[in-house]
Amino acid sequence: MAAPQKKRTTKNAQSMAKGQRDISISEFFTKNRHLLGFDSPAKALLTTIKEAVDNSLDACEEAGIQPRLFVEIRSDKPVNLGLELSSQETKPKNGNGKNGGKSGNKEDRFKLIIEDNGPGIVKEQIPKIFGKLLYGSKFHSLKQSRGQQGIGISAAGMYGQLTTGQPVVIYSRTGVDEPAHRFKVKLDMKKNQPTILEGDETIWDKEHGTRIEITLTGSYKRGQHSVDNYLEQTSIANPHVHLTYKNPKGEIALYPNSTDSLPVEPREIKPHPYGVELGILARMLVDTKSRNITAFMKDEFCRVGAKTCENILTEANIPPRRNPRKLGQVDIQRLLDAIEVTKIAAPPTDCLSPIGEELVMAGLKSGVEADFYTSVTRPAAVYRGNPFQIEVGIAYGGNLPGDELAKVIRYANRVPLLYQASACGIHKAVLGASWRNYGVQQSRGALPTAPMVILIHMASVWVPFTSESKEAVAHYPEIIKEMTLALQEAGRQLKRHINRRAREKDALKKQSYIQKYIPYIGEALQEILGIDDVERDEVIATLTDTLERSRKL
Repeated sequence: MAAPQKKRTTKNAQSMAKGQRDISISEFFTKNRHLLGFDSPAKALLTTIKEAVDNSLDACEEAGIQPRLFVEIRSDKPVNLGLELSSQETKPKNGNGKNGGKSGNKEDRFKLIIEDNGPGIVKEQIPKIFGKLLYGSKFHSLKQSRGQQGIGISAAGMYGQLTTGQPVVIYSRTGVDEPAHRFKVKLDMKKNQPTILEGDETIWDKEHGTRIEITLTGSYKRGQHSVDNYLEQTSIANPHVHLTYKNPKGEIALYPNSTDSLPVEPREIKPHPYGVELGILARMLVDTKSRNITAFMKDEFCRVGAKTCENILTEANIPPRRNPRKLGQVDIQRLLDAIEVTKIAAPPTDCLSPIGEELVMAGLKSGVEADFYTSVTRPAAVYRGNPFQIEVGIAYGGNLPGDELAKVIRYANRVPLLYQASACGIHKAVLGASWRNYGVQQSRGALPTAPMVILIHMASVWVPFTSESKEAVAHYPEIIKEMTLALQEAGRQLKRHINRRAREKDALKKQSYIQKYIPYIGEALQEILGIDDVERDEVIATLTDTLERSRKL
């Protein structure tokens, strides 16, 4: 007999209202840390180093300093606080060797150290940068940078705090004549505010720079998704960086800079009219300080001069002296429609800092042994009003395996993307590039099978990642189109190389036949012409020498 069901309690709106409260951004990401890339121990280790390295490189480049980075993963044993764990507590909570979501055992605990020679951080800003989510200087800036959201490094500190209880330790110095400071910071997760445990002047031998130490639980592994692979790929896309890496085993890997030139400094720009959405345009019209719509269009957008503005307003049937704040919904829609049909120059590229065709090939040559290298940098394009550029590099042949799928290296603003390849627009563009047209084998719905490495880099003032963890680029049609065009151009160059190699192979095959029969030709001439053995040997030597010269040509 089934047990009687318990009667549901009823609630009114007043009692339900008592349970409503604000949700701190820190509380939200504490429960949803997988959104930021902390959903596994191995990924958490990589994400933390990635965020710190990104910040260091951005700071050095913005200050015009040649970056010198030191990265160390150090095995860290928890401090014995005199509390002995029972044998039951030290065992995993389930049968697969994991501990049911709690912080890892002592073998999985690491101290991550990332040190740079950048401009340092002023004392007042240190706690907020490392102890407050959504705090930064790049979110509202329309120029290329690695960091975008002001959430990465503080989230890494939050993860360390959650898994080990340890604060973030920061050393920073802004100049030779300035004191160095040492902070210990924790994140108040309810208030999303930093809690300063220590914040004093200290002695540090660096003239300027920043050093951070984060203790966390993680998993160190080698392979495609490892820290080692991430740093190696970082050196390929950032040939100006000198990087020293020390892994948990004490092994040191050195990635010296291959150029002394810093990337071209990106300059901040205004939004481009193409791709601006209705809601954003409406908000811009309300927030503007311009007194008329003509001034608004010229002041708030790039590439809108007097003639372009006149064409847009004429198409939209809006008077040039109209107050922008008084435009209604119908007027805004007409203005948006007019923008879409008006020819507007492409956005300026000085807000971007692409790697460049020469350095893309140099990076590939430094990391990949191949017979053929090529690279393509597309002109700037626009999605949702944001300028971007696509770069493609291909390495082919050499010691690369010919019976495996091609390796795809994905970058966004010079940062390697190691996870969520199948969800990334870059991966989709490679799949759809029709590699058979370029002499490369490809099965339906799969990457090409060839001795090939494909590098794709997206440089943009705002990369449209699919999530806050910044692991995959969204499938915007404009972006996929530019990637496809770049891959097609590089593919045509690859096809010429493959065809040339095929011709050379065919010529060598024919030459080998000729070489095989040269001695018989000499003997036949000896019989026909009645020459002696010395003359016969001279004929054979002449024919062989002629064949060798043709091979060199």
